[in-house]
Amino acid sequence: MTKVLTSRFELQGKAADISIYVRTGGYKALKKALKELSPEQILDEVKKSALRGRGGAGFPTGMKWGFVPKESKRPTYIVCNADESEPGTGKDRDLMRYDPHQMIEGMIIAAYTLKSRVSYIYIRGEYWYIKEILEKAIAQAYQRGYLGKNILGSGFDHDMYVHPGAGAYICGEETALLESLEGKRGHPRLKPPFPAVVGLYGGPTIVNNVETLAAIPWIVLNGGDAYRALGTEKSGGTKLYTLSGHINRPGNYEVPLGYPLISLIENEGGGMKDGRQLKAVIPGGSSVPIINAEEAQRCNMDYESVAAVGSMLGSGGVIVMDETTDIFETTRNITHFYMHESCGWCTPCREGTRWLYKVFERMHRYEGRPGDVELLLDLADKILFKSFCPLGDAAAMPVQSAIAKFREDFDLRIKQAFVHIRTAAD
Repeated sequence: MTKVLTSRFELQGKAADISIYVRTGGYKALKKALKELSPEQILDEVKKSALRGRGGAGFPTGMKWGFVPKESKRPTYIVCNADESEPGTGKDRDLMRYDPHQMIEGMIIAAYTLKSRVSYIYIRGEYWYIKEILEKAIAQAYQRGYLGKNILGSGFDHDMYVHPGAGAYICGEETALLESLEGKRGHPRLKPPFPAVVGLYGGPTIVNNVETLAAIPWIVLNGGDAYRALGTEKSGGTKLYTLSGHINRPGNYEVPLGYPLISLIENEGGGMKDGRQLKAVIPGGSSVPIINAEEAQRCNMDYESVAAVGSMLGSGGVIVMDETTDIFETTRNITHFYMHESCGWCTPCREGTRWLYKVFERMHRYEGRPGDVELLLDLADKILFKSFCPLGDAAAMPVQSAIAKFREDFDLRIKQAFVHIRTAAD
């Protein structure tokens, strides 16, 4: 398989040194972009590539870049979303740890394409050791002339900064991220206007995920058509997945988009641990709907195929669960996370996640009542598509899908509650 993102992972972090990165083909794409291609040509190649946002939304990257106004009175900004906080996802961490210059090079090319003179890497606060790796890599890029004034004699100037967050999951949402970057509390903004038109400090802003930007150098060097050919017609290229759960080889694996989910589990993940049977998979991080074993058997890992089985590719956090898993308990755990991480800005999310968790806790204590499962569904329905930002949806969809696919695990809590009551009475 062609490795777009992880070809230097075998160097175990040595590519974080710019001399190793350059020796293995690094910054060739930037030289080509500055000396041989116009911004319009680069944008055209990105559109041809069918590269889609790897942070979770899956929006076409070239189309997103195309929304930036050609003329603006305010500066244009590039922001890398490195606030990787989705439970089950750890791919961006390794991209920055093992090959930081690849992402930095992609950011510089994006900045040249969109005529941006300043960019920011908004990194998760818990990734402090990676922040230090990035700052060292950026300093090396300045020393070599890849950042700063008159980059490689092209007349293009660009500066880059690293900004750590403070542990708020909500700041992974692009507008809350921009609020935090401006020094405000991380509350989402109302859209429209979208950041590509009115973003950081009121200027046009492109917010892209680490993995999205890390793919840009390969696309510039090899062409958009070649990148698209690695995946599917609508989902071009490769994707980096974080496999976790009841498998023999958890870790980050890069495969082409359209790769069968079962092959990912068996070939890359080493199959189910202890020879147990597959029960369920969360294919894109904790915020996406769960799927059962039968759906997993016929699911390919691209945006359209995962949607066809009722879930989303999301951030690529593949959580595998075997037959011993109580889906009620896993869903309760997820619900607690979203209740804790709600910013409290809007009522459906702030109150709805709390009420969801209260019902879960009651059932967890074997104090569930007839109708509690229906109450969970009703509460989730009152949150879904009614909150200010997608965090409410992220809390509601796992509950709805878990009950739809594994209702027996929830009903058992009600049945067992009556057994506990009788036992206490006796």
